Amino acid sequence: MMLDPDFLRLPFAHRGYHDAERPENSLSAARAAIAAGYGIECDLQLSSDGVPVVFHDYDLRRLTGRAGRVQMQTADELAATRLSGSDDTIPTLTEFLAEVAGRVPLLVEIKDQDGGMGPTDGRLEAAAAQLLRDYAGPLAVMSFNPHAIEAFQRTAPGIAVGLTTSAYGPDWTLLPPATRDRLRAIPDYDRLGCDFISHEASDLNNPRVAELKAAGARILCWTIRSPEAEEKARRVAHNITFENYPAPIPA
Repeated sequence: MMLDPDFLRLPFAHRGYHDAERPENSLSAARAAIAAGYGIECDLQLSSDGVPVVFHDYDLRRLTGRAGRVQMQTADELAATRLSGSDDTIPTLTEFLAEVAGRVPLLVEIKDQDGGMGPTDGRLEAAAAQLLRDYAGPLAVMSFNPHAIEAFQRTAPGIAVGLTTSAYGPDWTLLPPATRDRLRAIPDYDRLGCDFISHEASDLNNPRVAELKAAGARILCWTIRSPEAEEKARRVAHNITFENYPAPIPA
């Protein structure tokens, strides 16, 4: 399925249009993005009882101030967990979809549950697919883990998919060098029938990115944090994921 045209027009607010009062991946950040007319990028994790929730980290501490793994909490426990500095709590994907309601494009990243970008048990992917395949609005799904996209497609084959991609530099310490080398080459794009990549902005001059773009791939990028970085990224990328400044919306 091809990307909706607005995926190439509206900048995507990274984890929603968040700031000190609107935590990332919160319903408040989603509302702010909608009000500003931006697309929304968000992240999915899985609760212990199999419910997709909108949250980036594997651990709760950075965003809630308390210890604990997301995967070890029930959806009800997460719904009762306040995000620091706000009245927001961790939303389920169902709640997030109801809030966005097709008003702006939604770019959903399935976080790697394997820990090593390997084969997944498919639980998060299948649960997300069950909800997303009936969503009425501009939608695309991506993951760093190609196995996650493959698993997602089994249940929701009609949704546009892509790969979140990277230079996989030395900061990716948890991944074995062989895995980093493989993923760096983006070898799964055609096999998975992807529509786009969302690539690390500092690595947009990678020849593989140019090769994919020449072959028709749509190039998104992450994460842009200034107008100067945006101007540079747009020399290659069709669109951006941004934070910390009000990205202009092209006419």
